[in-house]
Amino acid sequence: MKDLYDVIGSPVITEKGTLVNEAGNQVVFRVHRGVNKAEIRHAIETLFKVKVEKVRTVNYLGKQRRVGRSVGRRPAWKKAYVTLGEGQRIDFFENV
Repeated sequence: MKDLYDVIGSPVITEKGTLVNEAGNQVVFRVHRGVNKAEIRHAIETLFKVKVEKVRTVNYLGKQRRVGRSVGRRPAWKKAYVTLGEGQRIDFFENV
């Protein structure tokens, strides 16, 4: 992966994501399946200008779905929990 914007997909804004953000200073991102933790760390530090302490990743298999007799599968995806350094913060919804 060369382009940093291909590594990081989008932030995952869920109830659990906001809880880990408040409690442990972590941010959750949906990332490309082929990248490793070092590439995720480099992309976050470069794009958001923050210090990353730790990166944990989770691979999700796509769920099997049916429509009538046709059976298909949703795409598999990868999620990254990024722990930021002390005093670092990424705000997606800034209070205006």
